Amino acid sequence: MNVGLVCYGDLDTNTGGFRYDRKLVGGLRERGDHVDVIELPWRDYGRGLLDGFSTRLLDRVDAPVDALLQDELAHPSLVGLNTRLHARRNIPIVTIVHHLRSSEAHPRPAERLYRAVERRYLASVDGAICNSEATRAAVEDLAATETTVTRLVPRKGPHTLIEGLSRLPDECWQLRIVGSPDANQAYASRVRRQVTALGLDERVTFAGELPDDEVASVLRGSHVLAMPSTHEGFGIAYLEGMSFGLPALATTAGGARSVVTHGETGFLLRPDDPGAVARAVRTLEADRERLAGMGQAARERYEAWPTWAENTDSIRAFLDGFVSDDTVPSEREQRRNYTERADRVER
Repeated sequence: MNVGLVCYGDLDTNTGGFRYDRKLVGGLRERGDHVDVIELPWRDYGRGLLDGFSTRLLDRVDAPVDALLQDELAHPSLVGLNTRLHARRNIPIVTIVHHLRSSEAHPRPAERLYRAVERRYLASVDGAICNSEATRAAVEDLAATETTVTRLVPRKGPHTLIEGLSRLPDECWQLRIVGSPDANQAYASRVRRQVTALGLDERVTFAGELPDDEVASVLRGSHVLAMPSTHEGFGIAYLEGMSFGLPALATTAGGARSVVTHGETGFLLRPDDPGAVARAVRTLEADRERLAGMGQAARERYEAWPTWAENTDSIRAFLDGFVSDDTVPSEREQRRNYTERADRVER
Protein backbone atom coordinates (compact mmCIF):
# COMPACT_ATOMS: atom_id res chain seq x y z
CA MET A 1 0.00 0.00 0.00
CA ASN A 2 1.24 3.53 -0.82
CA VAL A 3 0.40 5.94 2.00
CA GLY A 4 0.97 9.65 2.43
CA LEU A 5 1.23 11.41 5.80
CA VAL A 6 0.66 15.16 5.93
CA CYS A 7 1.90 17.10 8.94
CA TYR A 8 3.08 20.54 9.93
CA GLY A 9 6.79 21.28 10.17
CA ASP A 10 9.32 18.55 10.89
CA LEU A 11 8.18 15.00 11.67
CA ASP A 12 11.19 14.70 13.99
CA THR A 13 9.75 17.34 16.34
CA ASN A 14 10.04 15.99 19.87
CA THR A 15 6.46 15.94 21.16
CA GLY A 16 4.08 13.09 21.94
CA GLY A 17 1.97 13.66 18.84
CA PHE A 18 4.89 13.70 16.45
CA ARG A 19 6.40 10.67 18.17
CA TYR A 20 3.12 8.85 17.61
CA ASP A 21 3.23 9.80 13.92
CA ARG A 22 6.85 8.65 13.60
CA LYS A 23 6.07 5.31 15.20
CA LEU A 24 3.14 4.80 12.83
CA VAL A 25 5.24 5.66 9.78
CA GLY A 26 7.98 3.30 10.91
CA GLY A 27 5.50 0.50 11.61
CA LEU A 28 3.87 0.80 8.18
CA ARG A 29 7.24 0.77 6.46
CA GLU A 30 8.30 -2.32 8.41
CA ARG A 31 5.20 -4.06 7.03
CA GLY A 32 6.26 -3.29 3.46
CA ASP A 33 4.14 -0.19 2.85
CA HIS A 34 5.60 2.84 1.10
CA VAL A 35 5.00 6.00 3.14
CA ASP A 36 5.61 9.53 1.83
CA VAL A 37 5.86 12.19 4.54
CA ILE A 38 4.50 15.50 3.29
CA GLU A 39 5.63 18.34 5.55
CA LEU A 40 3.72 21.61 5.25
CA PRO A 41 4.97 25.00 6.50
CA TRP A 42 3.95 25.55 10.13
CA ARG A 43 1.61 28.55 10.07
CA ASP A 44 -0.20 30.74 12.51
CA TYR A 45 -3.92 30.03 12.39
CA GLY A 46 -4.94 32.80 9.98
CA ARG A 47 -2.12 32.14 7.55
CA GLY A 48 -2.92 28.44 7.68
CA LEU A 49 -6.49 29.06 6.56
CA LEU A 50 -5.16 30.97 3.54
CA ASP A 51 -3.18 27.87 2.52
CA GLY A 52 -6.44 26.39 1.32
CA PHE A 53 -6.18 28.67 -1.73
CA SER A 54 -2.59 27.65 -2.57
CA THR A 55 -2.23 25.60 -5.74
CA ARG A 56 1.40 24.87 -4.82
CA LEU A 57 0.39 23.24 -1.53
CA LEU A 58 -2.50 21.45 -3.22
CA ASP A 59 -0.04 19.89 -5.64
CA ARG A 60 2.13 18.87 -2.68
CA VAL A 61 -0.65 17.01 -0.84
CA ASP A 62 -1.96 15.48 -4.07
CA ALA A 63 0.58 12.67 -3.83
CA PRO A 64 0.35 9.42 -5.87
CA VAL A 65 -0.84 7.34 -2.90
CA ASP A 66 -3.61 4.86 -2.14
CA ALA A 67 -4.60 6.62 1.11
CA LEU A 68 -3.71 9.95 2.69
CA LEU A 69 -3.16 10.27 6.43
CA GLN A 70 -3.26 13.74 7.95
CA ASP A 71 -2.19 14.98 11.37
CA GLU A 72 -5.20 16.99 12.59
CA LEU A 73 -2.80 19.56 14.01
CA ALA A 74 -2.41 20.83 10.44
CA HIS A 75 -6.17 21.25 9.96
CA PRO A 76 -6.04 25.05 9.33
CA SER A 77 -4.07 24.49 6.14
CA LEU A 78 -5.88 21.29 5.18
CA VAL A 79 -9.52 22.31 5.57
CA GLY A 80 -9.52 24.15 2.24
CA LEU A 81 -7.03 21.87 0.50
CA ASN A 82 -9.11 18.75 1.20
CA THR A 83 -12.17 20.17 -0.54
CA ARG A 84 -10.13 20.93 -3.62
CA LEU A 85 -8.31 17.60 -3.43
CA HIS A 86 -11.60 15.66 -3.41
CA ALA A 87 -12.65 17.62 -6.47
CA ARG A 88 -9.54 16.43 -8.28
CA ARG A 89 -9.77 12.70 -7.56
CA ASN A 90 -11.24 10.03 -5.31
CA ILE A 91 -8.66 9.41 -2.58
CA PRO A 92 -9.51 8.28 0.97
CA ILE A 93 -8.36 10.78 3.61
CA VAL A 94 -7.96 9.69 7.23
CA THR A 95 -7.04 12.14 9.98
CA ILE A 96 -4.98 11.35 13.11
CA VAL A 97 -6.51 13.28 16.01
CA HIS A 98 -4.25 13.71 19.02
CA HIS A 99 -6.57 16.34 20.46
CA LEU A 100 -8.84 19.00 19.04
CA ARG A 101 -7.82 22.63 19.35
CA SER A 102 -11.44 23.47 20.16
CA SER A 103 -11.21 21.19 23.23
CA GLU A 104 -8.72 23.57 24.83
CA ALA A 105 -9.69 26.65 26.83
CA HIS A 106 -9.91 29.75 24.62
CA PRO A 107 -11.72 33.10 24.69
CA ARG A 108 -15.25 32.71 23.39
CA PRO A 109 -14.70 34.22 19.90
CA ALA A 110 -11.62 32.06 19.29
CA GLU A 111 -13.42 28.95 20.55
CA ARG A 112 -16.26 29.52 18.08
CA LEU A 113 -13.79 29.95 15.23
CA TYR A 114 -11.85 26.79 16.11
CA ARG A 115 -15.01 24.72 16.47
CA ALA A 116 -16.36 25.92 13.14
CA VAL A 117 -13.11 25.26 11.28
CA GLU A 118 -12.47 21.87 12.89
CA ARG A 119 -16.06 20.78 12.24
CA ARG A 120 -15.62 21.65 8.57
CA TYR A 121 -12.26 19.88 8.50
CA LEU A 122 -13.74 16.68 9.97
CA ALA A 123 -16.44 16.83 7.31
CA SER A 124 -13.69 16.78 4.66
CA VAL A 125 -12.14 13.47 5.76
CA ASP A 126 -13.33 9.89 5.40
CA GLY A 127 -12.17 8.57 8.76
CA ALA A 128 -10.30 9.41 11.93
CA ILE A 129 -7.83 7.66 14.19
CA CYS A 130 -8.36 8.92 17.75
CA ASN A 131 -5.76 8.46 20.47
CA SER A 132 -8.21 8.01 23.38
CA GLU A 133 -11.87 7.60 24.26
CA ALA A 134 -11.96 11.24 25.39
CA THR A 135 -10.66 12.42 22.01
CA ARG A 136 -13.09 10.15 20.19
CA ALA A 137 -15.96 11.60 22.21
CA ALA A 138 -14.84 15.13 21.36
CA VAL A 139 -14.64 14.22 17.66
CA GLU A 140 -18.06 12.62 17.77
CA ASP A 141 -19.54 15.67 19.44
CA LEU A 142 -17.99 18.09 16.99
CA ALA A 143 -18.53 16.03 13.84
CA ALA A 144 -22.05 14.97 14.88
CA THR A 145 -21.60 11.56 13.28
CA GLU A 146 -21.28 7.92 14.36
CA THR A 147 -17.82 6.67 15.34
CA THR A 148 -16.08 3.29 15.22
CA VAL A 149 -12.41 2.58 15.72
CA THR A 150 6.38 18.15 26.87
CA ARG A 151 6.73 21.11 25.67
CA LEU A 152 7.02 24.14 28.00
CA VAL A 153 3.61 25.60 27.13
CA PRO A 154 0.70 26.80 29.30
CA ARG A 155 -1.50 23.79 28.49
CA LYS A 156 0.96 21.44 30.22
CA GLY A 157 0.45 23.29 33.51
CA PRO A 158 4.04 23.84 34.77
CA HIS A 159 3.02 27.12 36.40
CA THR A 160 0.32 25.29 38.37
CA LEU A 161 2.78 22.57 39.33
CA ILE A 162 5.36 25.08 40.53
CA GLU A 163 2.80 27.06 42.52
CA GLY A 164 1.59 23.87 44.19
CA LEU A 165 5.10 22.67 45.04
CA SER A 166 5.98 26.07 46.49
CA ARG A 167 3.45 25.40 49.25
CA LEU A 168 5.43 22.39 50.48
CA PRO A 169 8.59 22.31 52.58
CA ASP A 170 11.74 22.32 50.46
CA GLU A 171 12.86 18.93 51.72
CA CYS A 172 9.70 17.34 50.25
CA TRP A 173 10.52 17.78 46.60
CA GLN A 174 12.88 18.52 43.73
CA LEU A 175 11.53 19.36 40.26
CA ARG A 176 13.25 18.83 36.93
CA ILE A 177 11.42 20.22 33.90
CA VAL A 178 12.29 18.51 30.61
CA GLY A 179 11.08 20.11 27.40
CA SER A 180 11.92 22.69 24.80
CA PRO A 181 11.07 26.34 25.60
CA ASP A 182 10.94 27.21 21.90
CA ALA A 183 7.22 26.52 21.39
CA ASN A 184 6.30 29.51 23.58
CA GLN A 185 9.34 31.48 24.63
CA ALA A 186 7.32 34.21 26.34
CA TYR A 187 5.61 31.64 28.54
CA ALA A 188 8.91 29.88 29.26
CA SER A 189 10.34 33.19 30.46
CA ARG A 190 7.26 33.74 32.61
CA VAL A 191 7.74 30.36 34.29
CA ARG A 192 11.41 31.11 34.98
CA ARG A 193 10.44 34.43 36.56
CA GLN A 194 7.83 32.61 38.65
CA VAL A 195 10.49 30.24 39.96
CA THR A 196 12.78 33.11 40.90
CA ALA A 197 9.99 35.14 42.49
CA LEU A 198 9.05 32.16 44.68
CA GLY A 199 12.69 31.62 45.69
CA LEU A 200 12.80 28.16 44.12
CA ASP A 201 15.90 28.42 41.92
CA GLU A 202 17.63 25.72 44.00
CA ARG A 203 14.64 23.38 43.77
CA VAL A 204 13.67 23.68 40.08
CA THR A 205 15.94 22.72 37.19
CA PHE A 206 15.15 23.55 33.56
CA ALA A 207 16.79 20.73 31.60
CA GLY A 208 15.55 21.83 28.16
CA GLU A 209 15.03 19.35 25.35
CA LEU A 210 16.97 16.12 25.92
CA PRO A 211 17.76 13.08 23.73
CA ASP A 212 15.85 9.90 24.54
CA ASP A 213 18.62 8.29 26.58
CA GLU A 214 18.92 11.33 28.85
CA VAL A 215 15.14 11.54 29.26
CA ALA A 216 15.22 7.90 30.32
CA SER A 217 17.92 8.72 32.86
CA VAL A 218 15.80 11.55 34.30
CA LEU A 219 12.75 9.30 34.59
CA ARG A 220 14.79 6.51 36.13
CA GLY A 221 15.89 8.86 38.91
CA SER A 222 12.42 10.25 39.63
CA HIS A 223 9.51 9.24 41.86
CA VAL A 224 6.53 10.87 40.09
CA LEU A 225 5.74 12.15 36.58
CA ALA A 226 3.82 15.41 37.04
CA MET A 227 1.99 17.03 34.11
CA PRO A 228 -1.17 18.76 35.38
CA SER A 229 -2.38 19.80 31.92
CA THR A 230 -5.47 21.86 31.28
CA HIS A 231 -6.19 19.38 28.48
CA GLU A 232 -4.63 16.22 27.04
CA GLY A 233 -6.09 14.23 24.17
CA PHE A 234 -4.36 11.23 25.72
CA GLY A 235 -0.99 12.10 27.27
CA ILE A 236 1.57 9.58 26.05
CA ALA A 237 4.05 11.00 28.57
CA TYR A 238 2.04 9.44 31.41
CA LEU A 239 2.54 5.96 29.98
CA GLU A 240 6.21 6.65 29.30
CA GLY A 241 6.61 7.56 32.96
CA MET A 242 4.74 4.41 33.98
CA SER A 243 7.28 2.33 32.04
CA PHE A 244 9.75 3.46 34.74
CA GLY A 245 7.30 2.74 37.57
CA LEU A 246 6.30 6.39 38.07
CA PRO A 247 2.77 7.24 39.22
CA ALA A 248 1.29 10.06 37.14
CA LEU A 249 0.10 13.39 38.46
CA ALA A 250 -2.49 14.32 35.83
CA THR A 251 -5.85 16.11 35.63
CA THR A 252 -9.43 15.24 34.86
CA ALA A 253 -9.38 17.39 31.70
CA GLY A 254 -9.20 15.29 28.55
CA GLY A 255 -8.01 11.75 28.03
CA ALA A 256 -5.59 11.11 30.93
CA ARG A 257 -8.20 8.97 32.66
CA SER A 258 -7.76 6.43 29.86
CA VAL A 259 -4.50 5.38 31.53
CA VAL A 260 -4.44 7.03 34.97
CA THR A 261 -6.67 5.48 37.62
CA HIS A 262 -7.05 7.91 40.50
CA GLY A 263 -5.38 6.62 43.65
CA GLU A 264 -4.04 3.53 41.87
CA THR A 265 -1.65 4.47 39.06
CA GLY A 266 -1.58 8.18 39.86
CA PHE A 267 -3.82 11.10 40.74
CA LEU A 268 -6.43 12.88 38.61
CA LEU A 269 -6.66 16.45 39.88
CA ARG A 270 -8.77 19.44 38.95
CA PRO A 271 -7.01 21.59 36.34
CA ASP A 272 -5.42 24.85 37.53
CA ASP A 273 -5.52 23.74 41.18
CA PRO A 274 -2.14 24.26 42.92
CA GLY A 275 -3.65 23.12 46.22
CA ALA A 276 -4.55 19.74 44.75
CA VAL A 277 -1.00 19.40 43.42
CA ALA A 278 0.43 20.13 46.88
CA ARG A 279 -1.87 17.61 48.56
CA ALA A 280 -1.06 14.83 46.10
CA VAL A 281 2.70 15.29 46.35
CA ARG A 282 2.51 15.58 50.14
CA THR A 283 0.53 12.32 50.28
CA LEU A 284 3.18 10.39 48.36
CA GLU A 285 6.08 12.03 50.19
CA ALA A 286 4.60 11.12 53.58
CA ASP A 287 3.66 7.53 52.66
CA ARG A 288 6.54 5.88 50.83
CA GLU A 289 4.86 2.48 51.00
CA ARG A 290 1.91 3.86 49.06
CA LEU A 291 4.29 5.51 46.60
CA ALA A 292 5.97 2.16 45.98
CA GLY A 293 2.62 0.41 45.55
CA MET A 294 1.38 2.99 43.07
CA GLY A 295 4.67 2.76 41.20
CA GLN A 296 4.22 -1.00 40.85
CA ALA A 297 0.62 -0.54 39.68
CA ALA A 298 1.81 2.04 37.15
CA ARG A 299 4.37 -0.37 35.74
CA GLU A 300 1.76 -3.13 35.52
CA ARG A 301 -0.60 -0.78 33.68
CA TYR A 302 2.16 -0.05 31.19
CA GLU A 303 2.97 -3.74 30.71
CA ALA A 304 -0.69 -4.50 29.96
CA TRP A 305 -1.04 -1.69 27.41
CA PRO A 306 -1.21 -2.56 23.68
CA THR A 307 2.06 -2.13 21.80
CA TRP A 308 2.91 0.07 18.82
CA ALA A 309 2.99 -3.04 16.64
CA GLU A 310 -0.58 -3.97 17.60
CA ASN A 311 -1.69 -0.41 17.03
CA THR A 312 -0.04 -0.27 13.61
CA ASP A 313 -1.74 -3.51 12.56
CA SER A 314 -5.15 -2.07 13.54
CA ILE A 315 -4.54 1.18 11.67
CA ARG A 316 -3.26 -0.62 8.59
CA ALA A 317 -6.37 -2.79 8.50
CA PHE A 318 -8.50 0.33 8.88
CA LEU A 319 -6.73 2.04 5.97
CA ASP A 320 -6.95 -1.08 3.83
CA GLY A 321 -10.71 -0.99 4.25
CA PHE A 322 -10.79 2.42 2.59
CA VAL A 323 -8.31 1.51 -0.15
CA SER A 324 -10.32 -1.58 -1.13
CA ASP A 325 -13.62 0.32 -0.94
CA ASP A 326 -15.07 0.74 -4.42
CA THR A 327 -18.04 2.89 -3.41
CA VAL A 328 -18.32 6.35 -4.86
CA PRO A 329 -17.38 9.30 -2.61
CA SER A 330 -20.98 10.34 -1.90
CA GLU A 331 -21.84 6.86 -0.63
CA ARG A 332 -18.70 6.66 1.46
CA GLU A 333 -19.50 10.04 3.00
CA GLN A 334 -22.89 8.73 4.13
CA ARG A 335 -21.30 6.00 6.22
CA ARG A 336 -18.14 7.75 7.43
CA ASN A 337 -16.29 5.82 10.13
CA TYR A 338 -13.76 6.73 12.77
CA THR A 339 -11.44 4.40 14.59
CA GLU A 340 -12.48 3.64 18.15
CA ARG A 341 -9.12 4.35 19.74
CA ALA A 342 -5.43 4.22 18.96
CA ASP A 343 -3.80 5.11 22.25
CA ARG A 344 -0.97 2.60 21.96
CA VAL A 345 2.60 2.91 23.14
CA GLU A 346 5.66 0.72 22.82
CA ARG A 347 6.59 -1.51 25.71
